[in-house]
Amino acid sequence: MESQFGINPFKVGLIGSTDTHTGLATAEEDNFWGGLAYEEPSPYRARGYTLNSGSAGYAAVWADSNTREAIFSAIKRKEVYATTGTRITLRFFAGWDFQASDLDQPNLVELAYKKGVPMGGDISRSQNRKPLSFFVTATKDPIEANLEKIQIIKGWQDKDGILQEKIFDVAVAPRIKKCVKTDEKNCSLASSQAGSYSNKDGSESLQAFWEDPDFDADEYSFYYARVLQIPTPRWTTYDAALFNKDYSANQLVNERAYSSPIWYSP
Repeated sequence: MESQFGINPFKVGLIGSTDTHTGLATAEEDNFWGGLAYEEPSPYRARGYTLNSGSAGYAAVWADSNTREAIFSAIKRKEVYATTGTRITLRFFAGWDFQASDLDQPNLVELAYKKGVPMGGDISRSQNRKPLSFFVTATKDPIEANLEKIQIIKGWQDKDGILQEKIFDVAVAPRIKKCVKTDEKNCSLASSQAGSYSNKDGSESLQAFWEDPDFDADEYSFYYARVLQIPTPRWTTYDAALFNKDYSANQLVNERAYSSPIWYSP
C-alpha cells in the first residue's frame, strides 16, 4: 500500500485496555469480575467468550511530564506500549551507532535518544550500510512475578512481496535446574492448584543489545519488543479453587508487555 499510495496506514501504536462494562475496578487475575455483568464469578462462567478473555490491560505512555499536553504528545508520536495488566517497564530503541557497551552507561536512555529512535518511530537507510541495532530494557512490576524473557519480533516484506515474520529471543532469564515437589521452597513453577508462584525463576530486570542478523537494507521492515513474565495463575485458577471445580481452561498465563513497532524504510 505504501508503494501504491505513498503512505503506510498500518503504522499505529499499541496500547492495552480492560474493555470492561461493569463499572468495577476488578481487573486483576485474582479479583476478576468479568467484562460484563453476566460474567461475574460463578461456577458456570468459565466457558465461551469469557473463558478466553484476559482480566486486564494497561496503556503505558512515555511522556516527559505528567500533563495532558505531554501525554497526548507521546500518544501522537506513538511512544506507547501495552501490557496485559502487569506494570512492566519497557524501553525499546533502534539505531545505527549503538554499541553493547552502552548498556553499562548510567545515561543509557539519554544515549539511546541521541543515537536512535524510540518505539513508535521511523528509521531510514544508513549511508554506512550498517546492520540495524537495538536496545531493549525491561523491569518487572514491583508487586508481580519476575521476567522470563525479552523477544524482538521482526516483520518484513520480502523481494517477492510476501509478508514474513520472525521471533528472536534476545534476553532470557536463568531457570533453576530442578523442582522438588515435596519441598515448596525449591519449586519455582506456578501452581495451578494453590494459585501461587515462586520467583526463584526469572529476573527482576532484563536488557539486551541486538543486531538483526538478517538485515537487508533494501527491504521494508518493522520491529517490536515483547516481554514475558514467568507463568502465574490465571483467573480460572482462582475460580476453580473458589468453586471447587476442575476447569479444562488454561490455568496459567504469561503476563506480558509489548511495544509499539519501529519501522525501517529503505
